[in-house]
Amino acid sequence: MSCRNGGAFLSVYKEVSVLLRYGKIAGGFLLLAAGIAMIALPGPGWLTIFAALAILAGEFLWARKLLDRLKSQVSRLRNRGTS
Repeated sequence: MSCRNGGAFLSVYKEVSVLLRYGKIAGGFLLLAAGIAMIALPGPGWLTIFAALAILAGEFLWARKLLDRLKSQVSRLRNRGTS
């Protein structure tokens, strides 16, 4: 086993890692678009949007901030409804 084999493994690993990251981002945006469409159409729109933002929050700061904001709004509405 030479150093070249290890280098090839790392190269393939990096390529697969990048492809998985792009797939995660694309899937998150597709889920987000589906959730937005489901607000007007039948389906769990808000739940799908929360799931999409949770996926995208691992890659984008804006998604993390929006998810945190939506969580606080839901918590506030929940507390308002019980009091």
